[in-house]
Amino acid sequence: MESLGKLSFGSTGWGDELLIGAVMTVGLALASVLIGLIIGGKLAFFKLQPNRFFRTVAHAVTLLFRGTPEFLVILVVFFGLDILLNALLRALSIELTLSTPKFWAGAFGLGLIFGVYASEVFKGAYLAVPKGVIEASHALGLSQFQTIRQVHVPLMWRYALPGLMNLWLVLLKDTSLVAVIAFDELLRTAKVAGETEREPFLFFFAAGALYLLMTYVSDHAKTRIENRVSLVGRQ
Repeated sequence: MESLGKLSFGSTGWGDELLIGAVMTVGLALASVLIGLIIGGKLAFFKLQPNRFFRTVAHAVTLLFRGTPEFLVILVVFFGLDILLNALLRALSIELTLSTPKFWAGAFGLGLIFGVYASEVFKGAYLAVPKGVIEASHALGLSQFQTIRQVHVPLMWRYALPGLMNLWLVLLKDTSLVAVIAFDELLRTAKVAGETEREPFLFFFAAGALYLLMTYVSDHAKTRIENRVSLVGRQ
């Protein structure tokens, strides 16, 4: 019971810090998803182009990131952004040294990883839309652009949503990788607390319970969203 008191809120426990770490984890995951959806959409667009050069470049980028450990991607992004940012400042003759915020370095690194896998989901969803629907829209007089914007893309989301939601669940747990750049998300907070109190199992167990809770809520939301989209599609 004395050990459990260390999970309490207030000055005597680490409950506040763990809760803040969980909030930072969710915030990091949401920021990464927004970045990843933009990157994934752009990559999928190039993969669907008739021009072979664009397709080759997009697939090469996908292969590069899929073949690189996620841990390494985050490290390269974290240190690489600092190098690029300061090189740009020097090129502009600005005597200033800046450091990329750990939150955004982590979000961009995870966003790249999410975007690469999301591009395959978008590509598959785009190709999964029945050709008969597209032909029917053309028969109704819609232009190619109108068909894509008003028919193809909205229908595409029905097929993309399950895959994207699964990627979200993976991303939520992958946020723990950002601990390598000393960002105080949930896992790093639990590690610091465990080392400070010399009870690593207690705090890692508490962190695992919070991850499980976040996953449960996400999975429940995933089911509700999929049911809602399916219902709208049948209407």
